[in-house]
Amino acid sequence: MEEFNNNQNNESQQIPEVDNDITEETPQEESPKKKSAAKELLEWIQAIAIAVVLALLVRNFVFTVVKVDGQSMEPTLQHSDRMIVWRLGYEPEAGDIIIFNPPQQSKNVFWVKRVIATEGQTVEIDYNTNSIYVDGEKIQEEYLGEEMRDPMTNYDITEITVPKDCVFAMGDNRNHSTDSRFVGCISEDNIVGKSVVRFWPFTNMEIFKNPNDK
Repeated sequence: MEEFNNNQNNESQQIPEVDNDITEETPQEESPKKKSAAKELLEWIQAIAIAVVLALLVRNFVFTVVKVDGQSMEPTLQHSDRMIVWRLGYEPEAGDIIIFNPPQQSKNVFWVKRVIATEGQTVEIDYNTNSIYVDGEKIQEEYLGEEMRDPMTNYDITEITVPKDCVFAMGDNRNHSTDSRFVGCISEDNIVGKSVVRFWPFTNMEIFKNPNDK
């Protein structure tokens, strides 16, 4: 009897072991759900990362958005106007409104001006007649708001031939613009792109067309 009782005790001790096996299998049944949630989270992270990379690529290489600060391009552009600037494959042409990093300025500082002439062209400024000549031909500037006054400084340029891979740029508000007359020609490497549309304020939306295009 004593041996029988011992066998019973051994069997009774084995029962919890079976129960333990059952309790250990329960989390394994839930693990696919956890794996699915982790996989979904990873997919979301990957999607967000791809979206951020694409956004940065578009912003840095296709187009970007800028806000006008100042009055140097009035009346064409007003302070706080917001524009889309096209970057991809841009090559400057006379008449374009460009965004660029000015010489001897921080890389975080940008100006907006209009291209007057490109490489190899000669620019002559006649303050007496409020006229600008490119290669001896007077250019028509219907976008100007007022007559250009002589800045009366020792740093202004009245005649220059634009060097290779550079442009000569001026603000439309000639009497309130620091531009190539004072800082010299702008390297094409410093040009961010061309302004293509003003989208803000909505009441003054405009697609910018080159005045030289017929």
